[in-house]
Amino acid sequence: MIVGIDVGGTNARALLLDTVDHQILDRRQVSSSGTGPELVSALAEMVELLATDSSRSVDAIGLAVAGLAHRSGVVRFSPNLPDLVEFPIGPELEALVGRPVVLGNDATAGALAEHRMGAGRGTDNFGFVTLGTGIGTGFVLDGQLVRGASGFAGESGHMVVNLGGPVHVTGRQGPWEYFGSGSALGRMGRQAAATGDFSAGEAMAGSVEAVTGQHVSDALADGDGDAVRIFDEFCHLVGLGVANLVMILDLERIVVGGGLVRIGEPLRSGVQAHLDKMVVGSVHRPPVEVVLAELGADAGGLGAGLMAADLL
Repeated sequence: MIVGIDVGGTNARALLLDTVDHQILDRRQVSSSGTGPELVSALAEMVELLATDSSRSVDAIGLAVAGLAHRSGVVRFSPNLPDLVEFPIGPELEALVGRPVVLGNDATAGALAEHRMGAGRGTDNFGFVTLGTGIGTGFVLDGQLVRGASGFAGESGHMVVNLGGPVHVTGRQGPWEYFGSGSALGRMGRQAAATGDFSAGEAMAGSVEAVTGQHVSDALADGDGDAVRIFDEFCHLVGLGVANLVMILDLERIVVGGGLVRIGEPLRSGVQAHLDKMVVGSVHRPPVEVVLAELGADAGGLGAGLMAADLL
């Protein structure tokens, strides 16, 4: 058996996977709050409970963490887990449970899972783009997961797309994440409501300040004209970053995941339409298809487990 654990800012979700077909046999969840040693202790307990409940041995463990997850098993930086910064979570967990542990970025892990088990099957060159509070990306090129020299590949949400743009919480000016994330969709809704251009959203939320991306997507589903306009501009900004990735890496498929995937076809088709317009020489290139991720919230844990399986 193998265990894949997706360590988020609030919870750590563990999946017990069959070593052969990687089917999910059991799952558990614990809080990810506290210090590094406290989290490692909680993770170790969760691993042992999964092993005990299944009556089968756990051979390896994979960890997926948002941020700079170094190949050595050290979390170099994580905006959602400040107590883990520069903490050797991999080696510490390995010492406690006596089993090999591998650490990777959550979006990179998700890309691996979608490649082998989800919407990335059948292609050797694709990008996994997660749209949530921020933007995460992972890549498979020529059939191989891209991790980079340190394991930091895929921090595309921080690439600058507007040199004169606003300063993001990271301190960078005009990054893609500022314009194309779920947080951005909410901000666009509030800005439109403040100028009287999204009255439906203000009515749903009760005030301009309370408008979120969910209100935009709900109004979009109702066919509200203002929401359609806001969402089209949002898809344009998402497509801008995706086009850059396609032109740099020569991708043949984009798998869109993260919290915003719940919007469904309007998101997929909107990003597809703008991507087709922004890739240079698009009429001379094979088409790049945009598809929705298939594995949902399990992608990170599944990918972490697959990385662990590759150790065996």
